[in-house]
Amino acid sequence: MAQHAENAYAFPVQINVEQGIIEGEFDVRNNIQSYKGIPFAKPPVGELRWKAPQAPDKWSGVRQTKKFGPRAVQPALFGDMGFRSDGMSEDCLYLNVWSPAKSNDEKLPVLVYFYGGGFAAGDGSEYRYDGENMAKKGIVTVTVNYRLNIFGFFSHPELSKESPYKGSGNYGLLDQNAALKWVQANIAKFGGDPKRVTIAGESAGSASVSAQMASPLSKNLIAGAIGESGSLLTATPLADAEKLGVDFATKAGAKSLKDLRALSTFELYQKYRAQNAGFRTTLDGYFFPKTFTEIFESKQQAMVPLMLGWNSEEMNYRALMAGKELNNENYTQRVKELYSAKADEVLKLYPAGAPEVTEQSATDLAGDRFIGFSTWKWFDLHRKNSEQPVYRYFYAQPRPDMRESDLEAGLAGGVIKKDKNAPKAPKPKGAVHSAEIEYAMGNLATNKVYAWTEDDYKVSETMMNYFANFIKTGNPNGEKLPNWPAAKNEEKPEVLIINANTKAVRSENEARYFFLDKDFMKK
Repeated sequence: MAQHAENAYAFPVQINVEQGIIEGEFDVRNNIQSYKGIPFAKPPVGELRWKAPQAPDKWSGVRQTKKFGPRAVQPALFGDMGFRSDGMSEDCLYLNVWSPAKSNDEKLPVLVYFYGGGFAAGDGSEYRYDGENMAKKGIVTVTVNYRLNIFGFFSHPELSKESPYKGSGNYGLLDQNAALKWVQANIAKFGGDPKRVTIAGESAGSASVSAQMASPLSKNLIAGAIGESGSLLTATPLADAEKLGVDFATKAGAKSLKDLRALSTFELYQKYRAQNAGFRTTLDGYFFPKTFTEIFESKQQAMVPLMLGWNSEEMNYRALMAGKELNNENYTQRVKELYSAKADEVLKLYPAGAPEVTEQSATDLAGDRFIGFSTWKWFDLHRKNSEQPVYRYFYAQPRPDMRESDLEAGLAGGVIKKDKNAPKAPKPKGAVHSAEIEYAMGNLATNKVYAWTEDDYKVSETMMNYFANFIKTGNPNGEKLPNWPAAKNEEKPEVLIINANTKAVRSENEARYFFLDKDFMKK
C-alpha cells in the first residue's frame, strides 16, 4: 500500500539516538511523536546475508524517519496484511516508535510488538499494529521488523563453521534481540523507561515473545511478556537444519555458501519458492542453548509477569477433516486415523453428538492442535516454574459481518472470487486466528472490511485497557474492568473470557491439554 501523504497536522521533531540525529513528526491533534524506519542494525545484505545482525553505522547530519522502511522479502501469503512499508528488500531491519512523552525524562512504560505471519510474512508497518492508540494510553510503542523465511531461518554447515558460536539459523530471532538491545540503549531518548519494556506479539509474534523469554540473550532485556496465540515449543536440531540447508543448496545448484550469497535477492527468492522450502527455528546452541521446555523446567527463562491466551476458533473444523464432510462417522474415523489407540480418549474430550456438538468438538480439536495447546504449554511451564503472575485469556468475540460495500467492491474487482457452484464457506462462529489484534491495539477503525458494532468497540476498549495496565504495572486489572485473577497452579485455573460480556471463569477444558501434553511429550 502507498505511504500516507505528508501530514498537514504535524511538525518535525528531532532526537539524537546512538547512531545520530533522526527527524520524525509531532502530530498536534493527538500529541504523539512518531518515528518510522529507524535502522537498528546494518542492512543484512551481501556478506551479511545469514549473519547475526550487526550494530548499525553512525551517520552525520539528520536522518529522515517519517515513513516506514522496507519490509522483509516475502511472498504474498495472507490477504489480511495491509502494508505501509517502503517496498520490500533484504535491507529491512528497521523499527518504528510512537511516543506520548512531553519530555525525554518521563520514564514511560514501553511496548515492543512483534508481528505474526508464520515466520514467512508480515511487517511492522501493518495498520493493525499501528502504535498510535497504545501511545495515547501513555505507553511508548515500538514495532520491529525481522528477517523471514529463507532470509531469516536458513541453516547450513558452512554458516555454522564461520559463526563465532558455531551455529546457524534463527537470524529473525536474533534481529528481534538486536532491536531489544537498541531499545535498551535508546528508548529513554523517547521518554521511555528501559527497565519497563514489555514484549508482545500474535501467532509467530507470540512464538517470538516466548522465544525471547526463553533465550539467555534476551531474558534480561524485558520486564513483561504478552502472547497472543502461539509459543515456540519445538525447534529443529542444528544437524537436521543444516542438512535441510545442504539439500536446498544442492537443488538450487549452489556448491558453496559463497555461491548462495552471490545469488541476487530475486534468484534466491525464486529458488526458495520453486522448492516450496520451509525453514524453521533451530536449536542452535546459542539463541537456544536448550529446548524451550528444558529452559523453563530448569527455571532459566525471564522471570517476568506473563499474559497470554488464544481464540475460540483458531482453526476451522475443515482443517481437521482433510476434505471429508463433517458427520459423526467421518469425524470418529478421522480421530482414529490421527490418534489410533488413543482415539477413545480423544473422543471423550472432544465428543461427537448432535451436529452442533460434533462441529464444536472438531473446531476445538483443530484449534488446539494448531495453536491452542502450544500456548497452553507455555502458560503451564511458567506458572509451575516461576513465582511470577500468569494471566490467561480466552478470546471469544466473533468479528461482525463484512461491510456490504466492501464485499461488492471486492467481487466487482475480482479480489474476492465467487463461484456460484461452490459450496458456501460457513461464516466463523467464533473468533478466528488473528482476529483479536485490532481489538487489543485499538485499531478497529483501520480495518474497513468489517462493519464494527458498538459491542466491538466496547470489547476493544476493554482488551486495550487490560493490555495497557499490564504493560504499566505487570497486572492487567484496573478501574471499571472485570476482575482478572492470576492463574494458580491448580486443576481448574481462572481464565478470562473476553467478549461483549467479559468475565473470569474456572477453566473446564484442562483435561484436553493434559492429554495433548502427554501425547506431545511422548513424541
